[in-house]
Amino acid sequence: MQAMKYDKGRDDERERRRTSTRMAGVLMLTVALCLLGFIAARSVAASTTRSNATVSLRKTNLGMILVNARGHTIYLFAKDRKGKSSCNGSCARFWPPVISKSTPIGGSGIKPSLLGRTRRSNGTMQVTYNKHPLYTYALDKRAGQTKGEGSSFFGAKWWAVSASGRAVVKASTTSTTTTMATTTSPCPYPPCP
Repeated sequence: MQAMKYDKGRDDERERRRTSTRMAGVLMLTVALCLLGFIAARSVAASTTRSNATVSLRKTNLGMILVNARGHTIYLFAKDRKGKSSCNGSCARFWPPVISKSTPIGGSGIKPSLLGRTRRSNGTMQVTYNKHPLYTYALDKRAGQTKGEGSSFFGAKWWAVSASGRAVVKASTTSTTTTMATTTSPCPYPPCP
């Protein structure tokens, strides 16, 4: 009789452990599904904000330059040719292309006739200005920053873009004191002949 009570106690303990294990599994599955849902919702939200790009002008330490809807500096890549992007893969992670699913919107001071789009190698549509594919810089964390200006990464120079659609080249001028002056390059892809 005592053996039966002992076996019944063991069976009850096993059943409690199985139930606890099942509940822990269900709880973990629920948390995983919630996390997956959050990630998916965030991805959808990010893609909808990029459905229609806005390009505007902003005054910075380089003068008036193109910026995106968040006020982040827009750059051109001197390696791009004939309106086609040469920045893919790891380059595009550091220099995210300005993407638009529909016709981009030009803010104040932007010439609508210079706005356009070009198809990237992955099929997305990248915004162009004066036939230059446009990018932002991952290390420009705040509006108005120009940390990418004049940098030479991925085989060519990166320049902010002026309202006329040309590279804004920050050139030094020499006199008794050294100062920095901002000039707009007459050619679309520095260095110029």
